[in-house]
Amino acid sequence: MSHSEPVMGQATSSKPPRASVSDAALGWLLGIVAGALGLAPWWITGATLPLQNLWATEVLPDQMPVGLLPLNQYQLTSIVALLGVGGAAAGLTVRIWAPVRRRLVTWCAAGGVLAVQFTATAQSFAVLNEGLAVGSMSSVYLAGLLAGVIGSIIAALIALLLMASPSTVKTTIGVGLMAVPVTSWGVEWVVSVAGYTNLPTAVPTIARWLPAALIGCALAWCGNKPARRTVAWVANLAFLWFVPALFTSVQYVLGTRVVAGDVPEMLLMSRQILTATLGPDGGAGPTILLALAIGLAGLGVRAILARRVSNPA
Repeated sequence: MSHSEPVMGQATSSKPPRASVSDAALGWLLGIVAGALGLAPWWITGATLPLQNLWATEVLPDQMPVGLLPLNQYQLTSIVALLGVGGAAAGLTVRIWAPVRRRLVTWCAAGGVLAVQFTATAQSFAVLNEGLAVGSMSSVYLAGLLAGVIGSIIAALIALLLMASPSTVKTTIGVGLMAVPVTSWGVEWVVSVAGYTNLPTAVPTIARWLPAALIGCALAWCGNKPARRTVAWVANLAFLWFVPALFTSVQYVLGTRVVAGDVPEMLLMSRQILTATLGPDGGAGPTILLALAIGLAGLGVRAILARRVSNPA
């Protein structure tokens, strides 16, 4: 073979295949759309920054500047939902799509989601920082909100990777992790469209039971064989017990002005409320039983269908 002839594969090693470039571009676009979809319930309201206790000047609500995230201590659980759903939507779409270059598409989708979320974060904090009164309380407030947003973005990335995974167990765990945030995101849509004053009376009831229904359906889809899939059952039921209690604790503590700014007192109160909501009076028992019942019923249906396929009449 002449030295001037290319070695087999050498010509293609310098450039990625066209299909890889196309998949990467589609993954990136998918991530951008999913990230925007997650934030859409906030954006359709006009995205006017919520009123701030530490704002430098006294203004009316409609005089507040536009913020791509609803930065406010009372909106932290909403922020978790808005950011988390973006990641989950991208991951679920990748799993349904099941591209040949799954890892490439997954990370490109993650890049698209993060691009949207980082942009929204930077814009919102720039606006907030400009309007807050100068002082140590404002610095603490900004740092606390930033920590919450960064934690939410990390949770969104974890949800994306779990949902996009070809592993049934990981995807099921991703559903369990996101069941409560997805429900909160749906409530945000209803509130954005109908308003608080016109909120249908059935919404709180649906919001209470929907996470259990989602997790129950995920468990039924997951199945219990092989035995390692029981990990998903235990993890999802634990999520259904812990995540709503955590959301309740955060909303209550950050929503009260009695201990605002008193970090040790806020931590003490959050621990007390979390302990109470995780206890027998917290109300998690019925929702866990519903999820378990749906999951077991799904296993029964799957067993019947499998028997019919293996033993046709």
